[in-house]
Amino acid sequence: MANIIPFLAGFVAIAAIMMNFALHKIEEGHIAVYYRGGALLTSTSGPGFHFMFPFLTSYRTVQITLQSDEVKNVPCGTSGGVMIYFDRIEVVNILSASDVHSMVKNYTADYDKTLIFNKVHHELNQFCSAHNLQEVYIELFDQIDENLKKALQADLTVMAPGLYIQAVRVTKPKIPESIRKNYELMENEKTKLLIAQQHQKVVEKEAETERKKAVIEAEKQAEVARIHFDQKIMEKESMKKISEIEDATHLAKEKAKTDAEFYKSHKEAESNQIKLTPEYLEVLRFQAIANNNKIYFGSDIPSMFFTDEPATKKVSTTARQEPKVL
Repeated sequence: MANIIPFLAGFVAIAAIMMNFALHKIEEGHIAVYYRGGALLTSTSGPGFHFMFPFLTSYRTVQITLQSDEVKNVPCGTSGGVMIYFDRIEVVNILSASDVHSMVKNYTADYDKTLIFNKVHHELNQFCSAHNLQEVYIELFDQIDENLKKALQADLTVMAPGLYIQAVRVTKPKIPESIRKNYELMENEKTKLLIAQQHQKVVEKEAETERKKAVIEAEKQAEVARIHFDQKIMEKESMKKISEIEDATHLAKEKAKTDAEFYKSHKEAESNQIKLTPEYLEVLRFQAIANNNKIYFGSDIPSMFFTDEPATKKVSTTARQEPKVL
């Protein structure tokens, strides 16, 4: 019995050691691939605890979430022979979980060194050798990240399907100090020029604003003057219409008055024409004689009225030789 206890203790110890090497944990966002005797096994494992044959089997984890690979201090020679250095290039990429096994089998678990790091060096040198320093450092710098992303993805689509480049960020390259100072002076001059141009634009804008204000004010005054002019025209037209109405009214009144007088005269003439009979005229003659205040007698006044009757019928008197006034 005493000999069994050490044996059991040794067995438990060995079992614990075996368990420790057999049990392993895979973190979330990773896939485990297994090797046995240096050969890649076909099995893979997801997140959680898993067992493997200890001492004979080993594993590597591969990240399948979005990750960022940094390529540092990349030398690059321009077409003019100037050597510059990109301090840091960040490549954001993601690997599809279904392509982990084939990726590791073709490019090992450190696939990013072959497909990303080395490729970045190659593409940057290709770009720099085709352009001069002015283009790389100033004119085309904003296009480097997009061009690098397109070049990497084009190769990965053919060589390693399942690996996708999400973004590429490139820092400003380091250039020789003497050249950098010249660029700084040039940038200062450009800044001064931009400031002068902006100041000129401000002055021009203020002048344009003043001109527009003057135009608006002139248009406003012209509009007010036009309104006043139209108002006066309307007043004159109203007065003209009123005068025309008054003239028409007066003309109508005068015409009516004239027509009435003409009608009255016409009727009176017709009435007088009717009245002008011999008998009526005889009556009027005697009325006229009766209305006279003086009557003249004598031979020198043979008659007072002349008619168509014979002279024997004229009114006369010969009582005295001299006229006598009664």
